[in-house]
Amino acid sequence: MNNKFVVDQKPLMAVLSFMHPICNKRTTLDATSSILFQVSLKELILKSTDLEISLQSSYLLKDCDIDQTRSFLVSGKRIFDIVKELDGQIEFYIEESQLIVKSGKINLSLNIKDASEFPPFPERIENLMHIETEFLLDMFSKVSFLIPQNNSNPALNGLYWEIDKTMFKMTSTDGHCLVQVKSEKYNLEENKNWLLPRRAIFEVKKILESSQDKVVFIGTCGNQLVFSGESFNFFTKLLAEPFPQYSAILEKDGFYGAKVDRESFSKTLRRSACLLSGQFIATKFAFEDESLHVSMQNKEVGKLEEEIPLLSFDGEKMDIRFYAPYLVNGLQVFGEDNIEFYLKNSSRPIVFESNHNEKSLTYLVMPVSATNNQ
Repeated sequence: MNNKFVVDQKPLMAVLSFMHPICNKRTTLDATSSILFQVSLKELILKSTDLEISLQSSYLLKDCDIDQTRSFLVSGKRIFDIVKELDGQIEFYIEESQLIVKSGKINLSLNIKDASEFPPFPERIENLMHIETEFLLDMFSKVSFLIPQNNSNPALNGLYWEIDKTMFKMTSTDGHCLVQVKSEKYNLEENKNWLLPRRAIFEVKKILESSQDKVVFIGTCGNQLVFSGESFNFFTKLLAEPFPQYSAILEKDGFYGAKVDRESFSKTLRRSACLLSGQFIATKFAFEDESLHVSMQNKEVGKLEEEIPLLSFDGEKMDIRFYAPYLVNGLQVFGEDNIEFYLKNSSRPIVFESNHNEKSLTYLVMPVSATNNQ
């Protein structure tokens, strides 16, 4: 029986590196620690799943003598570790219960299992739209940093994606801060909203960052969202919990506008954070005319007193307290030299905004009350 197929190490290793973390996650099924190989005369298809996210990738075979499709399971960890240590072309031979791996003078084998043990894989994708890969990655990068890992509110552990006839929005919040990026560049006739798990966002980001595809297709498959390229389909289940109603907190009625040099402001915030020593201590911000006075004291470490100029401020004198790391985290996703923000009083959030490259970015931080400063 014909049983040989040949794959180049580099493209195979790239696919296995994306599947490796999926296989490593423990599930209720032992088979999810394996990768499903489906080999035909012209194509190798690999599939992995942890029952929450799934990845399918295809590779066109130039050297294969298999005349009928063969399917089997291989340990994801074992095949990853072995291929990582090989170079150039790799020859595979399918025996009854083993996969023979040859490269140069290297000859080894791996036990394989019956493909029927693998859980059903998502099928029948309904494509909804396509988005420029670079554009989508930039949107993700502006909001993914704020998604918590294990928040007690499950709805906060995801990225909220909304699309309608006029707008494309992504929002995330950790309960203290909120970030949103939106654009009019893409839209759908039918309103859609999805809450994507944090893990899915970071896994698909890695795939898209290494992909040569200029566009990525977005679709659905049952209760899953699908990201598709020329040679891959990435599936993720969606979080069922309702995302918090956030619209009211973004309203800026009665807020005053201001502008500051982003770099000098960020440096002051980082110096303030240096004095925290792992403690939750707020920094005081006194806004007055053309200057911002920043002060913070940690009795165990020391204190900070700084004054930086405001490029503009159309409000009245006010004092507000914020936890400096919350401000620093958000400012890193803004690219402008001078950053605009809005504030109202000591009980309302500070709201940073920018409009750049067909995208509108908003970052909001809630204040810390004086009584809960430490």
